[in-house]
Amino acid sequence: MKPVKVGLCGLGTVGSGTFNVLQRNLNEISARASTPIELSHIGARRDNPACDTTNYQLSRDIFAVVDDPEVDIVVELIGGTTVAKELVEKAIANKKHVVTANKALIAEFGNELFAKAQEQGVCIAYEAAVAGGIPIIKAMREGLAANHIEWLAGIINGTGNFILTEMRDKGRDFADVLKEAQELGYAEADPTFDVEGIDAAHKLVILASLAFAMPLQYDKVFCEGISTVQPVDVKYAEELGYRIKHLGIARRRDEGIELRVHPTLIPHKRLIANVDGVMNSVLVQGEAVGPTLYYGAGAGAEPTASAVIADIVDVARAISSNAATVPALGFAPEYLQDHVILPIDAVETAYYLRMSALDKPGVMNQITQILSNAGASIEALIQKERESESQDHVDVALLTNSVLEADMKSAIEQIEALDSISGQVSRIRMEALG
Repeated sequence: MKPVKVGLCGLGTVGSGTFNVLQRNLNEISARASTPIELSHIGARRDNPACDTTNYQLSRDIFAVVDDPEVDIVVELIGGTTVAKELVEKAIANKKHVVTANKALIAEFGNELFAKAQEQGVCIAYEAAVAGGIPIIKAMREGLAANHIEWLAGIINGTGNFILTEMRDKGRDFADVLKEAQELGYAEADPTFDVEGIDAAHKLVILASLAFAMPLQYDKVFCEGISTVQPVDVKYAEELGYRIKHLGIARRRDEGIELRVHPTLIPHKRLIANVDGVMNSVLVQGEAVGPTLYYGAGAGAEPTASAVIADIVDVARAISSNAATVPALGFAPEYLQDHVILPIDAVETAYYLRMSALDKPGVMNQITQILSNAGASIEALIQKERESESQDHVDVALLTNSVLEADMKSAIEQIEALDSISGQVSRIRMEALG
């Protein structure tokens, strides 16, 4: 059989993992694809000592790969949204299929790239763009195809999960753990994408589009990071039977779709609450199947390479059998429809609140009345005792029922205005996920 020829662009972390796994398992990979697969051209601006490319065609100009008439599948692993976008557009124009691990590229430019690919009769596969080695794209697009998806929630950034795990297990400060995460290579020198939720937002919008049959709408995701989470909040959450995780949440409502990334209290008994360290997990609620949970390595050279090569196998099968590939977002393009994306003020959740309150009679009555006026009742409460006679304020941590975000914002402003409250009220949203 004529081999399906692959052009690999990039020999960084994921590129080197892909190269090495292909070398090691090529016979088995080709057998799964039912057709020979051949890595025929590599584009890399510099060598990677982890990869022996001696017997491969190697170009320093990565565009030489997409211009190679022998290449059937271009694998884009250079990252970013400038050169990578140009590279993918050129590959599509040359009628080559594309496999990518680039979540930012898909989240921000996927709509136009998918349309161009459809016009040229090629596909863009992107399993590795979300949750590393977890095959969540295939699960959403194929395994759950019978289901009306109601909601999903995911720990989809390993750096943030590592930081929150260390804060919980060892009582460490955010800044201290972040520094270690950078030393270990989990976080970049500029960690903004990870700790402020941008990386998770890119992934969430992809999952939401697969779940709800809608175009990608990255600019409408509400995004809040973990840099304001304090060790005391992690401690009180544990005392109340909850754990704090940085979640991406997408949910159908009658009024529209929720798309939000933020720190979240979830009951400690939930399986997803026990996903620790740099691991990822996605919980999906389907109308027919109920809840399904997907867990695994969300990053790393070979876990991500596993997803990249799974896409290569799928595309190679389609090429060799002259079959259609699965639609990019899981639905026929004409079925996609714009949904109203709810602003965060229109979202209704339960809340964890922590405040420093004057330890005297009547203060809790004031707080309770403000919350009641906002439609919130107190479901659980921790009120700490004074540690010395000179201390006049104590920590109060409480959980509320579900209330509109706009109403809770107003209530917090009123509580902070009380003479009996010192400083700001800490607020973290809560989800039962059950």
